[in-house]
Amino acid sequence: MPFYILLVLALNSPQRIFYEGNIFVPDFYWQNFVDAWNKSKIGTAMLNSAIITAGSLVLTIVTGGLAGYAIARHNTRYNKLVFGLLLSCMMIPGIINTVPLYTLMRKIQAINTLWGMILVCSTLAMPSAVFIYTTFIRALPKELDEAAALDGCTGFSAFWRVIFPLIRPATASFVILNGFGIWNNYAQAVFFLQSREKQNIPQALSVFFQQFAGAKWHLMAATAAIAIVPVVVIFLVFQKQFMKGLAEGAVKG
Repeated sequence: MPFYILLVLALNSPQRIFYEGNIFVPDFYWQNFVDAWNKSKIGTAMLNSAIITAGSLVLTIVTGGLAGYAIARHNTRYNKLVFGLLLSCMMIPGIINTVPLYTLMRKIQAINTLWGMILVCSTLAMPSAVFIYTTFIRALPKELDEAAALDGCTGFSAFWRVIFPLIRPATASFVILNGFGIWNNYAQAVFFLQSREKQNIPQALSVFFQQFAGAKWHLMAATAAIAIVPVVVIFLVFQKQFMKGLAEGAVKG
């Protein structure tokens, strides 16, 4: 129901909303989206969010996948300790790490940069990536690695050519579970993205809503609807892989 009201407000003209009071039947007034796009500057924010989300996911998948592979295939005390520490990090709220991360980012001059925000988001998502990949890779037989070694593959190439294609459901699960969080990240973005040109979608929405709060509901609804579109598209694209990953994870658990 709230989502329906959001769409109806976005598709109704301001006259229909404020003077007729009809917020349940849309009249498909598309000019709201044009005005919202131009006035909110959400296009720049969407591009920033896309760069941050894509960069964070790629970096975390590459490093987290390799770390999960090493932990799953080499059952040493050191790896068990590292895995336990990573699991303990999952219990720490991300906002608690903001101050030490801010200190580190300031030292390397990464404040108010997209690549700095990518490092922050990747750091916060790393424990869950390692956990997911370790769990899935442990369920794969080690004979796959041995067969790859006989074919001349190194450990690195065996992971990317043999193991990684088999754990696509794990990757899809990670993308869905963490991608939405990175896309909607506001707590860290407030600290690390301080200029208007570097703002992500939650920041841009916050600024826009403060400017027109209580005055232009149609524009606020249209802006929020635009921000939701990429999230819905990504979920629909990865839906089957995500459900498959959840099912396989439940069986393994």
